[in-house]
Amino acid sequence: MGAWDSGPFDNDSAADWCGDLGAAGPEDRVGVVRQALLGAAESVDYLEVDEGSAAVAAAAIVAAECCGGPPVTSAYAPDFLREGGGIGLSDDLVPLALRALDRVLGEDSELWELWEEADDGRSFLAEIEPLRAALARGTSG
Repeated sequence: MGAWDSGPFDNDSAADWCGDLGAAGPEDRVGVVRQALLGAAESVDYLEVDEGSAAVAAAAIVAAECCGGPPVTSAYAPDFLREGGGIGLSDDLVPLALRALDRVLGEDSELWELWEEADDGRSFLAEIEPLRAALARGTSG
């Protein structure tokens, strides 16, 4: 995994996915986010690092836009989001984003395995927990 930090956008796979999201037309962006979340949440096989990283980035965007989660400020996130723009995500993505994060942190997840090997997952979990907390608040309201 080409990662330079533990944030949701701080690895090659997430940065590539964000490039695709930024290149998508505004009318297609909700679908790009939904597909990234579904790819992880509905995976029953080994979850590859690329899919897991895309799901974490997508969940971070959902948390920020729908739940008042941490703002999207990473230099590797799409420009339109860093500049204060949005996608127009619906609240039905909030529980899906939670399921996707749970899958990434579960068994048979390459991304989680790599972080566990690196530092017992501490730095990655420190980034994920604020996202999960925001999403959980979004599902209870």
